[in-house]
Amino acid sequence: MIQYEGLQSKKVLVLGLAKSGVAAAELLHELGAFVTVNDAKPFDANPEAQELLSKGITVICGRHPEDLLDEGFEFVVKNPGIPYTNPIVADAVGRGLPVLTEVELAYLVSEAPFIGITGSNGKTTTTTIIFEMLQQGNLKPLIAGNIGTVACGVAAEAKADNVIVTELSSFQLMGIRDFRPRIAILTNLYEAHLDYHGTFEEYAEAKFCVTKNQTAEDYFIYNADQQIVVDYAKKSKAQLVPFTTKGRSETGISADAETIYWQGEAILNRANIVLPGNHNLENILCAVAAAKLSNCPIEAIENVLATFVGVRHRTQFVREWQGRKIYNDSKATNVLATKSALTAFTAPIVLLAGGLDRGHSFEELREEMKGVKGVVAFGETALRFIEFAKSCGVENIVRAIDVEDAVGYAAKMSVAGDIILLSPACASWDQHESFEIRGDLFIERVMKLS
Repeated sequence: MIQYEGLQSKKVLVLGLAKSGVAAAELLHELGAFVTVNDAKPFDANPEAQELLSKGITVICGRHPEDLLDEGFEFVVKNPGIPYTNPIVADAVGRGLPVLTEVELAYLVSEAPFIGITGSNGKTTTTTIIFEMLQQGNLKPLIAGNIGTVACGVAAEAKADNVIVTELSSFQLMGIRDFRPRIAILTNLYEAHLDYHGTFEEYAEAKFCVTKNQTAEDYFIYNADQQIVVDYAKKSKAQLVPFTTKGRSETGISADAETIYWQGEAILNRANIVLPGNHNLENILCAVAAAKLSNCPIEAIENVLATFVGVRHRTQFVREWQGRKIYNDSKATNVLATKSALTAFTAPIVLLAGGLDRGHSFEELREEMKGVKGVVAFGETALRFIEFAKSCGVENIVRAIDVEDAVGYAAKMSVAGDIILLSPACASWDQHESFEIRGDLFIERVMKLS
């Protein structure tokens, strides 16, 4: 446990629990702060709050008192999902109180430097690949952030010779004050989370905060193939490291059909990379650049690229069965994600798709559907997706009950050489609590194919 004294006797409000709130409250308490936790869930139904109370932390549950900030707090740590329009958050800002997320708290107490990864797509894959490369290179990485491991808990245990590889959401980045990663990555920018941010401009500004506090001693890896990202990169004070998939470049990291180049010099043969898809090539370029800047041995980089088959539920290779290669992309809960998955393959695809009906159009998939030989649709959107597939000229179409039922149909519809791809283009909540559960059920059924 780090011996950080800067929080001793500070009076702090933690707003909202979940994993990040609990971890922040516990860390603040252990470092000697006087902590009050406020959460909307009633105390009787709030085991996290009950556990914090047992540790001597003040908890206020079931309501958000209007006069809560009159208690004289020195700063607020909020759950990333709580918007800045929240009355207590807005009140804190109006009073001039610092409002932090737990990532900022992690940076405050950490002895280890950070690599911060953000973007609309590819964050988890990029974060995981970087971690794997640094681990194989014996560089003592730790993984944290939006990927599932709370950053402040990791930071509290980190040493100076570690490096914390951190996936960061726009929610986490929007309110940063001092957070400064040694290496920052912006994979891409597309419209997302407008229900939280209100406008694309605010969302993009939040993402750009990943490099906001960087200096000339730091590095900013960014997508040179997206003009909006290039325009933002011009504002960064860090050393710029552009990446492009459109051919060899003398600067940054680049790739053509056969080779990956670092500062114009060939360093890797793409034939040895097992992770498919141009979108994943972007993630790989980000990861290789971060690894190179971290002095990771090229052998470690090559080993990871030759063995990494994907993050679970994200174009994850499951198995080869009777000549078919089967992939789990349950994380594709929107059309853009499924579009990326479909472009990853040149072999004929049997697509498993469907789920929660939010009324969104599938029209953006029309061009990519040319590579689809068959569709198995399920869930609330099954009939709509079937009509769309028919309009695209797909002849082999079946309606299944659910994702498990769909596997059997896909197995019968496919032949050796085909790709069987679960990439639903829809959320899972019509039938499952999460895309992870949907993907796990798919994998279990696929492994039973004989």
